[in-house]
Amino acid sequence: MDLRKDFPRSMRFKLAGYAHLARMIDKCRAVLAGTEGEYIYPCPMDERLLEYAGITSNQFTAAVKANPTDEGVVAWFEQQATAHEQGELEEWNQKLLARGPSSPESAARFKQYLDAIDPSRTDITAWSDLQDLEEKRVVPRREPAHRCQ
Repeated sequence: MDLRKDFPRSMRFKLAGYAHLARMIDKCRAVLAGTEGEYIYPCPMDERLLEYAGITSNQFTAAVKANPTDEGVVAWFEQQATAHEQGELEEWNQKLLARGPSSPESAARFKQYLDAIDPSRTDITAWSDLQDLEEKRVVPRREPAHRCQ
């Protein structure tokens, strides 16, 4: 995967029922190939998923390196990850996808990125939506929200 030319999959794309797993695989593969561009692996969102699954970034990286297909990584992930009930996993996915800035510094970065992409989108409050907007995916408009200042 060459993230200097293509975007990773959206956080919303699920593998094994997990939001963000496919994106994390894409970024890890790009880091292993030296083609990550400006993308970061492991980033804070990656760490949240790994922590929830009970897996370290080193373990995940080794699994991606050893498994050239999504199917191989998913099989490994399902064997290694802490088991969660479907309802709990879906609730966790929704919280991850709705996650916005968590500090004043993070809010300032979020606002800077959003203003550079589309300052008219005052309805964007989650990192997942901001990523999708930046990567030219359709992000439906929502009721306007108060943006962090």
